[in-house]
Amino acid sequence: MLNNKKILMSFILYCILNHAQAEVLVILPESGPLARAGLSIKQGFMSAYQASDLKTPIRFVNSDKKQIAQLLKQNVNKKTQLVIGPLARQDVEAVIKTQPKVRVLALNEVSSQFANVGQFSLSKQDDAVALDQVLQNDKIKELYVLQQKDSEIDNELFLISLLTQTDYPLNLIEEAPKKLNKQTGLLLLGNNSWLNKLAKLPHKNIYILANAIEQDQALPVGVKFCDAPALYGTEWPDVMQANQQNSVSMAYQRLIAFGGDAWHIASQYLVEPHLKNLQFQGRTGLIQINNNLIHRIPHCYENTKKGIRAL
Repeated sequence: MLNNKKILMSFILYCILNHAQAEVLVILPESGPLARAGLSIKQGFMSAYQASDLKTPIRFVNSDKKQIAQLLKQNVNKKTQLVIGPLARQDVEAVIKTQPKVRVLALNEVSSQFANVGQFSLSKQDDAVALDQVLQNDKIKELYVLQQKDSEIDNELFLISLLTQTDYPLNLIEEAPKKLNKQTGLLLLGNNSWLNKLAKLPHKNIYILANAIEQDQALPVGVKFCDAPALYGTEWPDVMQANQQNSVSMAYQRLIAFGGDAWHIASQYLVEPHLKNLQFQGRTGLIQINNNLIHRIPHCYENTKKGIRAL
């Protein structure tokens, strides 16, 4: 009996010490061209972390101008329970090439896959899936697409993704029509300033992307769009607090919300290391994890005369 008690106490002590030594390594750019995006993600991540009950130590590493393989070699050790990041696509590709033994939650999405590397992003593919659902609900059978000049490259991936979802024609046009029939939609791809310069738009079946939305700036009545729900409600006080403290644009507010969801996913991995399937309503939308593949479905909204309402 005494020996059994000693074994049990030793096991409990081992678990306590092992848990105390465990840490999460977060790889984000803290300098260079992606520094501001990295800082916004970090702010959202830490706001969610501080609001949670799980307090596994977090260690941040700057990825700017670093070779990812070497960075992992220098920083991943026996304490590392999970790696979060990197952010740049080329760095995610580099992580996958190393075939890491420790679990990784990459913060961007690439075509390459590796079982131990989950890829979480604010992808345009996810935006296209969500908007296509709105188009289907509106019974759209034909879609006109009007793009702001010189924005074609920025919109290319979204349009390709939307084309793979739809079975009706997408027609590029040079000028916005004043009227649309019931089964024809108009997709406007450009920034807020360009959008508000368009004259006499129809009031129904108009669609935009989230990047056309700016804080305290007008939107045409009737437009529909899909975006991170944390920017339009009060369910996520950690995001609201981080946004208020930093007074950043909507683009960086989305990254703050994204960082919060990254922590939530990470916390589930820490609690259940072999987790493969999960679904939850997150700050950036409905998050679905199936066999380590992560999908995000943003929520969709309409701008009405009384303000923005959820669809």
